[in-house]
Amino acid sequence: MSSLLQDLQARGLIADMANREELERLLAPGAPPLTVYVGFDPTADSLHLGHLIGLLILRRFQLAGHRPIALAGGATGMIGDPSGKSAERNLLSVEALEANIAGIQAQLSRLLDFESTTNPALLVNNADWMRPISILDFLRDIGKHFSVNAMMAKDSVRSRMEAASGISFTEFSYSLLQAYDFLHLNETHGCVLQAGGADQWGNITAGIDLIRRKTEQVACGLTTPLLTKTDGTKFGKTEGGAIWLSPERTSVYRFYQFLIQVEDAQVIQLLRYFTFLPLEEIAALEAQHAAGPERREAHKQLALELTTLIHGEAATADAVRASEILFGGSLEGITEKQFHEVGAEVPNVTLSRTLLGQPGAGLLEVLVAAGLSPSKGQARKDVEAGGVNINNVRATDAKLVLSPEHLLFGEFVLLRKGKRNYALVRFETELTPTEGW
Repeated sequence: MSSLLQDLQARGLIADMANREELERLLAPGAPPLTVYVGFDPTADSLHLGHLIGLLILRRFQLAGHRPIALAGGATGMIGDPSGKSAERNLLSVEALEANIAGIQAQLSRLLDFESTTNPALLVNNADWMRPISILDFLRDIGKHFSVNAMMAKDSVRSRMEAASGISFTEFSYSLLQAYDFLHLNETHGCVLQAGGADQWGNITAGIDLIRRKTEQVACGLTTPLLTKTDGTKFGKTEGGAIWLSPERTSVYRFYQFLIQVEDAQVIQLLRYFTFLPLEEIAALEAQHAAGPERREAHKQLALELTTLIHGEAATADAVRASEILFGGSLEGITEKQFHEVGAEVPNVTLSRTLLGQPGAGLLEVLVAAGLSPSKGQARKDVEAGGVNINNVRATDAKLVLSPEHLLFGEFVLLRKGKRNYALVRFETELTPTEGW
């Protein structure tokens, strides 16, 4: 087995392989580089953690010298893949799909090298070859190679047919379109391998069969395990929705915190899946985790590695600093950008700057205005009990009146009650409010 397949196998990243012997031959030492593709339907203007295993498979192949193709389903995204879905998705317009692909392209550039002089990555849109085909041509040239009996036997189709909602012909035809994608990439780019999640097995093998029937060539498939939490729900989902790779949808801080807080039982598996750390280092982290899980060393390394990969070192450093502050750390040396990371994660309230130094800016009044205490009487008890902090420094004087010397960056006061209840108070100036606050 090639070193690449050995590494994927050791990381638990291989669920199944189609035409395994041929794939091992293609990846054997001394064999020429191959071309591999992974597809995704651009249903939003950002990718999310659910896409990441497949895209990192492309990165692993590229680092091993092979050529990766990321396929954006500008055409298939208008249909919707029934695999792993319990109901039909809302259909998107051409304009919405094109806008989503444009938004995703920048994220792909962080993961794949499109400028390489030897094996540059390629981003393709299947709408480019799907749109010119007439329905009659497609049915005659592609549809005739598919058995309805075989299509109905696929798990993704059968489970939907057995459900009350059923499956539309639109989604039923999806596997034909994905199979044609593989054939097109095989004929135009010499692509011989498609990778995807385990729920894509039926679609991948449909493409392999189509290539065999149309060209008599042997193509290959590789699937990765479906990643779920220990309760069976999808990994990368929270009560607030998906964990997106776009910082506009999921802040870098929240992305980092999601990884810091993953289940203990999954953290080592995620280090193998999502990072490029040598397996020996991961084994050492596993030993540390077993000896002292409360130190969360494995979690911190996972969050650091993956956040840096997706968002870069500077943004990750800001997220780490914000995390330290929101867990009671000192504000000393904090930059304005890092402070804004903190401010975006806590409740905000705006008061008039004219109150500073006046009774209206008394600490008790501000605690009530910020929603940290229900009344001045309770606020007084909170201060006297040592449970109130101003800019992460304990407040001891219930009669304190906030003044300009308490302001951070000329406008803000960060209040904390207890260990985790924060509020950011902005004393408004005549300047235009800072964007996003």
